[in-house]
Amino acid sequence: MKATILIMALLISAFAKAQTNSVLDTIYANDTKNVALFFPEPIRQGVTGSDNFVFTYNREKEQYFGLLQAKPGKESNLLVVNRNGSIFSYIVRYKKQLSKLNYFIPLSNSIGNERPIVTDSIQAETSEKSIDNRTYYYQKFCSYILNRNQRIGRIKKRNESIVLSVENIVFDKEELYFVIQIENNSTLDYDQNFLNLSIETRQKGKKKSLQRLYQEPIYRHHLPSKIEEGKMSRFVYVLPKFSLSNDRRVILELNEKDGERNIELTISHRYINNPN
Repeated sequence: MKATILIMALLISAFAKAQTNSVLDTIYANDTKNVALFFPEPIRQGVTGSDNFVFTYNREKEQYFGLLQAKPGKESNLLVVNRNGSIFSYIVRYKKQLSKLNYFIPLSNSIGNERPIVTDSIQAETSEKSIDNRTYYYQKFCSYILNRNQRIGRIKKRNESIVLSVENIVFDKEELYFVIQIENNSTLDYDQNFLNLSIETRQKGKKKSLQRLYQEPIYRHHLPSKIEEGKMSRFVYVLPKFSLSNDRRVILELNEKDGERNIELTISHRYINNPN
């Protein structure tokens, strides 16, 4: 714990000059709600400057979001470092009534990087090749599992003549591959607005509530924007591997553009924890 604080303190000191000429954005939180912060890259480290603010994130498996809570007290600051070294700094304040619970933070909000920007052409080329190789691997593996006649179970839901189903969930290396199918049995084309995958937590206690956290795919393979009448489309979402407790589940939300044929498909934690 002391080592983590020391590292973050050094980072704060290193970028103190960069912050003196800019006004930091303010994020408000309280002790009754979770304020979710979604970053462009997975979080590697995060720390607040005061004990009355708590920022939690997955320390075992890097993920794109963290949760902020606050108790009444003086304002403080939050410093977050992403996996790629990007640094984000915010003022955090307690507020009894919150008007915003989710912050989607763009890369442009970064105040700098903990590592010098690579200028050596050979290193830059190596980095680009690594990204290209990873994308190439995703493409090939997605094509492979789409051609396999393998199913994980009956995960399907219908709204009118639109059918959304998850045919397979495959674990490979450090990723989960969701093989998804949309079938349009209607006489009208289906224009997709979005297809989101979220983790839903069922809160325990007398006042039961649901909380959803959106999961950003790291790769989408053959995702269609339109499914013509009488046609079917199969594609793959690739996400960092995760597991779920029995009070959590995955929600796949299909939304129609300029229409009402929307579908929410529930995927039990059992399928996530036991992929093919």
